[in-house]
Amino acid sequence: MTAPVFLADSLAEAAVGARLTLEGSEGRHAVSVRRLRVGEPVVLTDGAGTGAFGAVAAVEGKDRLLVEVAEVRHEAPPRPRITVVQALPKGDRGELAVETMTETGVDAIVPWAAARCVTQWKGERGLKALGKWRATAREAGKQSRRLIFPEVADAMTTRQVARLLAESDFAAVLHEEGSEPLATAPLPAEGSVVLVVGPEGGVSPEELAAFAEAGAGPYRLGPTVLRTSTAGTAAAALLLGRTGRWA
Repeated sequence: MTAPVFLADSLAEAAVGARLTLEGSEGRHAVSVRRLRVGEPVVLTDGAGTGAFGAVAAVEGKDRLLVEVAEVRHEAPPRPRITVVQALPKGDRGELAVETMTETGVDAIVPWAAARCVTQWKGERGLKALGKWRATAREAGKQSRRLIFPEVADAMTTRQVARLLAESDFAAVLHEEGSEPLATAPLPAEGSVVLVVGPEGGVSPEELAAFAEAGAGPYRLGPTVLRTSTAGTAAAALLLGRTGRWA
């Protein structure tokens, strides 16, 4: 069985033979929910590329355990970096999108308040929704055994998204009427790839024009029309395969 992954506050002291402490909410989950016992394998990560692989050396109370480190791994940021700009879906479909994109391997997720979004993040509601997206990315990162968790940015406006697109090495907008297939788009070997996924109502003509001016053309994904909560995952899988990151 693959060793479970837990998020550590810091791995600055990680070294072979060292004993690291896992406590707080992560320690409680390991001890009281997963019921880990002495000798069982475990991985601690900082979510930024470092992982400490070892075994449970001791369990203390209901929320604290010690991990004896057998190996330390450092993972470099993958290239090219893949960012998905995700229009805000209705209900919990945003969290579904974040979860599956994280499991697939996306490096960054940008919530986008598109013109045709039914859901709008405002005030406390917006902060709560963003917190859910970030918590979902964190949990999905652990579940999928990632050492580098995806960044979930603050929600962006169309103007801010256009600036992000202009700074990328390749940018695309998923659109059912796109003349070019994403499967044959010229992709960079390094740098950044930014993909825009519109809302259920589609990307507006004004948004398409703004993104085209920033260098992002419309691309079609396939013969079927996917929901906004699944399109980003499908497109990311295609890009990860084409760039060699899934090799």
